[in-house]
Formats: sequence, C-alpha cells, structure tokens
Amino acid sequence: MAGFLDRAKEQAQRGLNQGKQKYDEVQTQRAGADLLKKLGAAYYAEQRRGGSPEATRLALEAVERHTATHGEAGFPR
Repeated sequence: MAGFLDRAKEQAQRGLNQGKQKYDEVQTQRAGADLLKKLGAAYYAEQRRGGSPEATRLALEAVERHTATHGEAGFPR
C-alpha cells in the first residue's frame, strides 16, 4: 500500500510541476505581448502624434531585454 501511495504522490508532484511550468510560460508570453504593445504604441505616438523617440527607444530596449532573457519563446505565437 505504501508503494502505491508513493507512486501517486510522485505522479501528483510531476503534475504540479508541469502545471507551474505552463503557468510560468503563459505569464512570460503575456509579459512579452505587453512589451510589444507598448513598443507599438510608442512608435505610433512618435510617428503620428509627435511622441518622443526616447519612449520608442526605451520600449525597444525592454523588448530586447525580454528576448535576451526568454528568447523567442517569451512572446505569444
């Protein structure tokens, strides 16, 4: 009986770990999507509304840092 419970506990732990990994992936992709939206908004503001090039540069740097940390998988597909 103890062997069965140990296996069930291990399987439950694997499931929790997989769930946490998927959750982390989704959160990373959401953060990447938000950064891309901010970059697009900054660029649009710069091109059409007299926004500052500095805001666009800062948004692009944030996207580049995210890419350096998470790679292309850090953005939604």
